[in-house]
Amino acid sequence: MGMVLILIFFFFYLISSISPSYGFDPLDPYGNITIKWDLLLSNSGTNNLMVSIYNFQQYRHVEPPGWKLNWAWKGKEVIWSMQGAEATEQGNCTEFKESTLPHCCEKEPFIVDLLPGTNYNAQTQNCCKGGVLSSMKQDPSKYVATFQMAVGGSGTNSQFKMPENFKLGVPGYSCGGAVKVEPSRYTTDGGRRWTQALATWNVTCMYSQSLASPTPRCCVSLSAFYNQTIVSCPRCSCGCQGQPGTKCVKYGETPPLLKQNQDPTPVVRCSEHMCPIRVHWHLKESYKQYWRAKMTVTNFHIMKNYSEWNLVVLHPNLQSLTQVFSFNYAPLNRYGYINDTGMFWGLPFYNDILLQEGKDGNLQTEILLRKDPGIFTFREGWGFPRKIQFNGDECVMPPPDEYPSLPNKGHSASATTPFIILFSLFLAFML
Repeated sequence: MGMVLILIFFFFYLISSISPSYGFDPLDPYGNITIKWDLLLSNSGTNNLMVSIYNFQQYRHVEPPGWKLNWAWKGKEVIWSMQGAEATEQGNCTEFKESTLPHCCEKEPFIVDLLPGTNYNAQTQNCCKGGVLSSMKQDPSKYVATFQMAVGGSGTNSQFKMPENFKLGVPGYSCGGAVKVEPSRYTTDGGRRWTQALATWNVTCMYSQSLASPTPRCCVSLSAFYNQTIVSCPRCSCGCQGQPGTKCVKYGETPPLLKQNQDPTPVVRCSEHMCPIRVHWHLKESYKQYWRAKMTVTNFHIMKNYSEWNLVVLHPNLQSLTQVFSFNYAPLNRYGYINDTGMFWGLPFYNDILLQEGKDGNLQTEILLRKDPGIFTFREGWGFPRKIQFNGDECVMPPPDEYPSLPNKGHSASATTPFIILFSLFLAFML
């Protein structure tokens, strides 16, 4: 039995060490974005469809400017009308002589979400968030986007055919082909009647950090109350100054804003690590039955605020987390009985936005944890996290051999030696 438990632990250790750069995130093994197509009505060559985008990820969300869905029609289909979204280009519709032209005649249309405040007659349920999708854990009410469209063919009418070559339009995501699944069911009349789609297809999109960015986007620094050493982020964690793909601004300088808005390369404050985000973990205090750590998130990005940010931390003592100050927290029990991973994010209207680089470009919290008998120790860097992710991207950790270490026993022994000698001499004199 003991050998079986060791093998199970070793298995989970291996998969926890896998990086999300490869398209599989062991901290969210079932996470993906699913695009569901429901064929609601097919009549006289016109097909009414409802398309829903589900963000089935625990902590990774879609930031502004949001999703920009793209596909390729297999035939000569056109979009006659849309609700809840719109095509960015109408395209060439000269083939149609009707008084009302189609909404989009592009072979490969690009579809974007409508903005908040859109007229009600153009809205659908779960639309109009500007393409932003929250994660399931952070805000379950905003992880779905939906739009409807009427699709027909130019020329002879034919049965609806699902398009191909899907793209989500968000860096880091790649999508597979459409897979036909069981038709979706809908409830009406207060749940007394159920209807269903004529057909349903699912398109699954997966995230890869290496596709999103050629270099990491955050790093971790460490410190502890028992050691004066501050372990900085590893040098060139997110690139080196002067290398292609890196752009930094020295202290006291301001970048030309109009030029930077057209450049996708992050513009950061010059540093040795060159990361837009730095997370600092400080072992602050040790009590009889508890210990306290402090986390500080600093934004080095000159041009960007991070809204609805989040942190994911992997640490074995999170199973005994007692209190979190000034952040929201939720455990991520990804494998049921292993509770060593948690998600932190800001409080609405208080610290849910991480401002751009500057005196206000940082957020911090403290966490109180109970010392678990049998596993708790400050030795060998046990008090530091095993992994940290910011907005779903893994941060670069310092090498374990550089972690702040406990004071050497030899030093404490030598410090008490004079006292022992003096005390011995005092006893001898008294006797």
